[in-house]
Amino acid sequence: MSGTYGSGRLSREDYKKQKELEAARMAGTAPPERDAEGNEINPHIPEFMSKAPWYLDTGKLGLQHQRKAKPSTTTSINESKWYTRGSRIGSAPKKYRRGACENCGAMSHKTKDCMERPRKTGAKWTGRDMMADERVESVSLSYDAKRDMWNGYDATQHKTLMSDWELVEEARRKRKASELDKSKEKDLSDVNANSIEAQFASSDEDDEDDDANVKSKSTVRNLRIREDTAKYLRNLDPDSA
Repeated sequence: MSGTYGSGRLSREDYKKQKELEAARMAGTAPPERDAEGNEINPHIPEFMSKAPWYLDTGKLGLQHQRKAKPSTTTSINESKWYTRGSRIGSAPKKYRRGACENCGAMSHKTKDCMERPRKTGAKWTGRDMMADERVESVSLSYDAKRDMWNGYDATQHKTLMSDWELVEEARRKRKASELDKSKEKDLSDVNANSIEAQFASSDEDDEDDDANVKSKSTVRNLRIREDTAKYLRNLDPDSA
């Protein structure tokens, strides 16, 4: 395995000695080779596994290229700090500084990147309402963390939203319960009024004559339903057939 890490071409004698040494190591007569960490290297490992590719070759003996790579210095979102949004450094300046934002007067960004409300006359010309510099931080994230769709999401925002929603729902339930109570009271008052009217009207209904009952029955009987054929659709000429 040592021949795979040799530099340049070997002479015939060196190549022969290398092969003899590899055979002795495979037979167990020679001590096995050790890597940079002091671990023994199995001499029976084939060359295509023991030889590191060009993009992982460090020039050292061992099988480090076959093992899982250690995590890089970049960390995930949960393990790293996040941007402190809205925080500013120090107090607001008293006058405009050269190179600052023409809109708000902060040095942490340019005019085209300003997130403040566009002023009719910027702080560069008015010299009033200067804003303090924003805190600019560099967060080192991994490849996956940079492409995470929930990158920078704060779960406490959802809790605040749910608490507001619960307050709205509680107010809606109370309002609905009060409306139901009012409707029940109104229905009870209507029932009482109808019962009183019915008691007074029962005596008058007993005195109605039979002609009125017949007339009302005929009125109901003359109502046409949708399944009936209209009179203007009937053929009244007996000789038409």
